[in-house]
Amino acid sequence: MAGETTRDATTGDIVAVAPPGMAKPGGHYSHAVTAGGFVFVAGQLPIAPDGTKLADAPFEAQARQVLANVAAALAGAGSGIDRLVQVRVYVTDIANWPAFDALYAAWAGASRPARAVVPVPQLHYGFLVEVEATALA
Repeated sequence: MAGETTRDATTGDIVAVAPPGMAKPGGHYSHAVTAGGFVFVAGQLPIAPDGTKLADAPFEAQARQVLANVAAALAGAGSGIDRLVQVRVYVTDIANWPAFDALYAAWAGASRPARAVVPVPQLHYGFLVEVEATALA
């Protein structure tokens, strides 16, 4: 059921999370999975909650939507930005890194998880940025 999490971190169960207010995944995956006291957030693309793909939006708008999606997936799994452990960012143009870093710093606030940036030749639907993350549950 969307938005319902039945995880039990003490049992070692792997539980898929379908956060409310997020577009349905476009493939065979979950937006987030909890296991062993962690939340694993799948690569989030700039897709609005209503399913609108922001491929034609400017980089900054795409980045804001991706970060909002990561936050929604974390919240749906009972976690939050302040519990992030690692973040991986994929960008199609490394020249966008300074703009992303500024948006990310404002979004993450005092949280400073380990982070990597990976330049890639292309992303699905022609998007410019994708972010995946790991957090404590």
